[in-house]
Amino acid sequence: MKSPVLIGVSACLLGEQARYDGGHKHDRNITDTLGEYFSFVPICPEVGCGLAVPRETMRLEGNPQAPRLMTCRTRIDMTGQMLEYCATKLAELEYMDLGGFIFKERSPSCGLTPIPLDSGIIEMSAGLFAHELARHFPLMPLAEAEPLNDPRIRNNFIESVFLYRRKFDDQKNDTASLIGY
Repeated sequence: MKSPVLIGVSACLLGEQARYDGGHKHDRNITDTLGEYFSFVPICPEVGCGLAVPRETMRLEGNPQAPRLMTCRTRIDMTGQMLEYCATKLAELEYMDLGGFIFKERSPSCGLTPIPLDSGIIEMSAGLFAHELARHFPLMPLAEAEPLNDPRIRNNFIESVFLYRRKFDDQKNDTASLIGY
């Protein structure tokens, strides 16, 4: 029997109390509907990089091509800590054979679509972890949670994940046959 397809999901969307305020954003569309097709790997980059729950709010600031992750009240730059976590986590994820990832929108770490920077003018940047994951796995299907409430978008995401996994599995089989397995 084939093992289920794994997808990464922002941990708060699975009901984990990982958000800055100690809460979660459990999304039943993900756990109930998409849970029929996939197994989940919960990831919270902010907790993963060592931040507490609850924690001070953060935002992205500065250059959209190289934004800084800053705490709002104490003005501590968390960019280096987050990028170090990203590098370690992405290397780990290479061995997990993920088929896709679902992010929590409007997050300074997980927002996939550009979110406003606090730089005095309207500029946009994706969250740091989402940006690094998309750069590291450029073909992997990625989505934010809210748009997946639309059945058409959700079905396209499901199909994209299965096509991606099939292509990935075919490539692994081709490589194995070339080296005699």
